[in-house]
Amino acid sequence: MGSDELIANAFRASLARQKLETDQVKDKEAANRTHHQVGKKVRETIQELGGTLPENLPTPEQSIQELQREEQRRLQQGPQLPLFPSEDKPSKEE
Repeated sequence: MGSDELIANAFRASLARQKLETDQVKDKEAANRTHHQVGKKVRETIQELGGTLPENLPTPEQSIQELQREEQRRLQQGPQLPLFPSEDKPSKEE
């Protein structure tokens, strides 16, 4: 998910939360309907202004799950060797 999609999603969630509070929505079905209506309006606004809908945005080369697995594998391989010698250990050149 890129920054545009994240921003649109956060905007939708914020608007839905405000509407739920303003309308004093209490039951789950009404809350779901409100979220759906707000999401539909946000999509319509994106289209009207010539923006790119989320499904048409470029997707990253790797999913977050793939990146997490790579990082986990890297961490399991042990600590990374330092690029620079430690200050408390004299280097071979000294």
